[in-house]
Amino acid sequence: MFSRSHCLRRPHSQVGNQRGIALVVALILLVLITLVGLAAVRGTIMQQRMASNLYDRQVAFQSTEAAIRAAAALLPTSPAIIWHNCQAGGVVCLPNPFNDPALPPGAIHTVATGTGTGGYTASGAATGQPQYVVENMGNWVNQQTNVGFGNTANSRNYGVQGSAGTTVYYRITARSGDPAVVGDRSVVTIQAVIKQG
Repeated sequence: MFSRSHCLRRPHSQVGNQRGIALVVALILLVLITLVGLAAVRGTIMQQRMASNLYDRQVAFQSTEAAIRAAAALLPTSPAIIWHNCQAGGVVCLPNPFNDPALPPGAIHTVATGTGTGGYTASGAATGQPQYVVENMGNWVNQQTNVGFGNTANSRNYGVQGSAGTTVYYRITARSGDPAVVGDRSVVTIQAVIKQG
């Protein structure tokens, strides 16, 4: 037979064991909740960085578009901004003139501040005033005025040759800033081909 004191001790030892297990389970849950919280904080920080990078790129993109418009506005009255004629013999025009080692510093134009023709003032969020290079791409057929063979009813029906109008085309390459100056900020480069007049 069991003594009374022996029966009382057994439930007490089971309660003590249960308290130890509860402590271990609570610590494991606390570690798991901490890991979930750290993952959420990391995700939030990553999203904030992505949003700020996207904003920086959008500001750079709009600044570069303004440089294209400023160069196009200056082109009819300021032929000195044209770097060289890419259609001339012996002249090599790289797809991105900013990467051309032969590009002289005077060929890179910084957009003038102000609201006049060819002027633009970059916002405070931009890295600075945008830059551009203008190249003469030569005379090419003007698709709007071309009435060459097969383009009009007369040519098609009566075999009349028609006339082919040409015009001068320019390539404007603009960037939001000098990569050597802007540091780790976004640099956007855009090209546009425009025709004279």
